[in-house]
Amino acid sequence: MGGQVQSDPAHGIAMYGEPALPPGFESLPYANANAPKGGRIVTGNTGGFDSLNPFVRKGTVPWQLRFFAYESLMGRNRGEPFALYGLLAESIETAPDRSWVEFNLRPEARFSDGKPVTVEDVIWSFETLGTVGHPRYLGFWKQVEKIEATGPDSVRLTFNTDNQELALIAGLRPILQKAQWDGKDFADATLEDIPIGSAPYLVSDFDPGRYVTLSRDPDYWGADVPFRKGTNNYDEIRIDFYGDGDVLFEAFKAGEISYVREFNADDWASRYSFPDAVSGDVVKSEIPHQKPSGMTGFVMNERRPPLDDIRVRDALIHAFNFEFINDTMTGGRQPRITSYFSGSLLGMEDGPATGPVADILKPIADQLPPDALSGYTLPASDGSARNRANLRRATDLLNAAGWNAVDGKMTNADGKSLSLEILLRQGDSQNKAVIDIYTKSLERLGIDSTVSQVDNAQYTQRVAEYDFDLADFRRALSLSPGNEQYLYWGSDSAKQPGSRNLMGVQSPVIDGLIDAMLTSDTQADFVANTRALDRVLIAGRHVIPIWNYAVGRIAHRKEMHFPDILPIYGDGADWMPALWWYEE
Repeated sequence: MGGQVQSDPAHGIAMYGEPALPPGFESLPYANANAPKGGRIVTGNTGGFDSLNPFVRKGTVPWQLRFFAYESLMGRNRGEPFALYGLLAESIETAPDRSWVEFNLRPEARFSDGKPVTVEDVIWSFETLGTVGHPRYLGFWKQVEKIEATGPDSVRLTFNTDNQELALIAGLRPILQKAQWDGKDFADATLEDIPIGSAPYLVSDFDPGRYVTLSRDPDYWGADVPFRKGTNNYDEIRIDFYGDGDVLFEAFKAGEISYVREFNADDWASRYSFPDAVSGDVVKSEIPHQKPSGMTGFVMNERRPPLDDIRVRDALIHAFNFEFINDTMTGGRQPRITSYFSGSLLGMEDGPATGPVADILKPIADQLPPDALSGYTLPASDGSARNRANLRRATDLLNAAGWNAVDGKMTNADGKSLSLEILLRQGDSQNKAVIDIYTKSLERLGIDSTVSQVDNAQYTQRVAEYDFDLADFRRALSLSPGNEQYLYWGSDSAKQPGSRNLMGVQSPVIDGLIDAMLTSDTQADFVANTRALDRVLIAGRHVIPIWNYAVGRIAHRKEMHFPDILPIYGDGADWMPALWWYEE
């Protein structure tokens, strides 16, 4: 993959070409460098937590901690597809072919306890996360040949594979303090063992399962680093936990929560007529973005028969009456996702594959899922509740897969009836309402289904162990997909407990397309390989897709403000609070 050629230390790095921001830039273009500091916001999560270590598999952790309380060597500019700028490291250097990357630490970088961030901390962090950390970190470490100090403030990683994105991934790995863990088991830490970070916020208070308070560090070392100017403006961010989304929303209406994200277009139009919204104390903001749709829906676990049969999965997609469900749930206001990268430059184009995409796929046509070359489209219904045509097609597909109706039940040659368990989080009222409609269609097909709603800890454990037939699914994708694609749908990750390949797909074709994407020589090749991957993923019938969230919808207290200039990635939940500020 062709990236910038570097022989001298640089202030930043881009996946392709040069980073957009010049050396000596003052702040990120979408940050308000003059934003006032102060104020307090409260956000809400559903479920609970039993760990405050987001870097290991054990336990359920507030997802915000990984983004707000810890830092990496470089920081990502959300105004570019994939470009990084100095954070803990003041500069970066790579080999011309990116077979190695070297970071030079800022001498002023400090952990929250005042101790300096050292090369020893960096090496320990990479080694520890790569060996006993969360599965999200393991794949990268396997591609590192060695890590070594090259000076008192510099560290180099040498890679054993031809993968030019690795230099950027290395820049985004969190850096933790080695000394904190002397004599302790990092992978088996207790709730009291909160990893020490170097970020603007640190955990200042918590009550297990109820709340976590993050306070802005008044002695934060990096306040004047260009990447940080105008960001992390709130003095306090508190995360409160609620049993379900409905209770959380009632807390927002009562003024106990500062903002909520709305994913239902019909609710956005009709649900915000409570007093604070009418008076203007609550403001509704729509924030556009240019990122891919990603995939939202219900994933089918192909590790379990008969979901390993694409005909059965295709039948289940036909049985999902999206048009009727969409009209019932959103008043027909919410469009459907059409592919994994839809809505972006990287998404497959309608109709048969042409040009470079066809050149990539035609030589392996005999290995592709049906319609990958001709152009797969999701089945559409006439919008009626009965969905007769699609149910007839679903029946034909099941019959072809060896399932036939016997006394009203789909049964195979061994006399076993087809039954499915659908796993949802407790309190997930929206997905439960969708599934309640869906299971009626399954019943008409002769398929028995059980809906299991479990608490957050059980849900996390069961998903990690792939203990489900269908489960709710959300996989956000970026404008610069890379090594994480192996985690999402690579064959090796399908076999690894706790991976993000929930569908369990094991496809040499998908593996090869990810390889090709990551070793593309030009941006044009990269786009073509990603579009080819998109075609193969959607044609594989791994997920029942639902709504496309083409715009971010946030209802918030009027004292919360955001910049006029917006990043191309929109209002991402993992960075949005860092850009906003409090002002009467």
